[in-house]
Amino acid sequence: MEKFQLYIDGAFCDAEGGAFFESCDPSTDEPWAVMPAATTADTDRAVNAAWQAFSEGAWPAMTATQRGKLLMKLAELVVRDAAIMAELETKDTGKIIRETSLITAYAGEYFHYYGGLADKIEGSTFPADKPTLEVYSRREPLGVVAAVVPWNSQLFLTAVKLGPALAAGNTVVLKASEDGPAPILHFAKLVDEAGFPKGVINVITGFGPECGVVLTAHPLVSRVAFTGGPATARHVVRNSAENFALTTLELGGKSPVMVFPDADLESASNGVVAGIFGAPGQSCVAGSRLLLHEEIHDDFAAGLAERAPKIKIGPPLDHKTEVGPLATKRQKENIESIIADSVAQGATIATGGGTPAGFNTGNYIEPTIILAPSPDVRCVAEECFGPVLSVLKFSSEDEAVQLANDTRYGFASGIFTRNLSRAHRLIRKLRCGIVWVNTYRVVSPVVPFGGNKLTGHGREGGMDTVLDYTRTKSVWINTSDEPIADPFVMR
Repeated sequence: MEKFQLYIDGAFCDAEGGAFFESCDPSTDEPWAVMPAATTADTDRAVNAAWQAFSEGAWPAMTATQRGKLLMKLAELVVRDAAIMAELETKDTGKIIRETSLITAYAGEYFHYYGGLADKIEGSTFPADKPTLEVYSRREPLGVVAAVVPWNSQLFLTAVKLGPALAAGNTVVLKASEDGPAPILHFAKLVDEAGFPKGVINVITGFGPECGVVLTAHPLVSRVAFTGGPATARHVVRNSAENFALTTLELGGKSPVMVFPDADLESASNGVVAGIFGAPGQSCVAGSRLLLHEEIHDDFAAGLAERAPKIKIGPPLDHKTEVGPLATKRQKENIESIIADSVAQGATIATGGGTPAGFNTGNYIEPTIILAPSPDVRCVAEECFGPVLSVLKFSSEDEAVQLANDTRYGFASGIFTRNLSRAHRLIRKLRCGIVWVNTYRVVSPVVPFGGNKLTGHGREGGMDTVLDYTRTKSVWINTSDEPIADPFVMR
């Protein structure tokens, strides 16, 4: 089996004592690679290496422009090795090669974008009310950033964290998920090749107590950028009480897609299918709740139910495959439980709901559409993180908004209508971080994304994110040649 290593302080190494775990191919359930399991000592060493690199040596001596050029070099290498990392991600997570190829290559755009922003970070001058004092601010890096990424869209989620953190002058310990870390561990080779000073970027993977807890609670960590689920995020927040680290939390979603009778229904159908069956449904912004106006509900739902079984299920490395397996067996078991409970609550399965024929090995589940009688049904209320679409009916804009906002999450929303006045009315009322109108699941380096409520806080992507990885320092300069006043003489 292929063997991977940690990357700490500019060197590749095994975990302390040779600790490791096997990674399984989700399409076969068979082990295919050996991954290092970072210990407490490994994690502590990675953080200390990052702190040393931040405090002294080549990295803090670099100009912002030099840092930016390193990021642009890294962008070139990511694009060059996109096919290699895409295949590794597909083998390790089951995400289809057609999608990993595109997303991995696009991650290079984020490194390039933030490389260009590195020398655009500016301070301010202040018109202070003291005539002899010149006052200005500097923006300075925070220190060591703990970047924790999940197994889905790994290179993309790495880029939106490392890009702004490094552009601002921080150093990073990047923790890959123990569920499918292969592409991130390969990414470490590109960091090394790009020529970053040792310790600036460290790449580890491992389990919660020895790796995740130690990293996020470490006294030398100044910021935690976390993507994952709310349950783990609560631990991250508790851990950050130890070091008062700033946190960015990008968590789950239960995003609604509203379709009105005046919409381009073909476009809406394509958007819905892309939003829930792409990935397949293993996306924080998956459009997992479909809200249909009562005039089109029956026909539109029937059309989707006819279309879903025609989606090609197959091996994830086959370029013809449209839906592959889920990443983990526990994920499939959880979805099966949600579906069974939803049916018991009165929901109707329009299509799917089980293991596809011929795929008894691996973590496969059919593209599933469930007609829900109310928003209280489990498949509507809980994030499935799989190819499961819940369908609800509405009769008015107000009811659509009520249903859309009736969730603990608040990541994204989709609106399909030709009435732009309606779209603008709805945009103002939706409590979420992203609204897509007549499209769905598109991103760009220049646009921030993130959510509200249990989806977390903070934003990733866009120009302002770089500033989130800095703190201001105020500087006061006395320009007068006169001595400052005696503090004990009142005038």
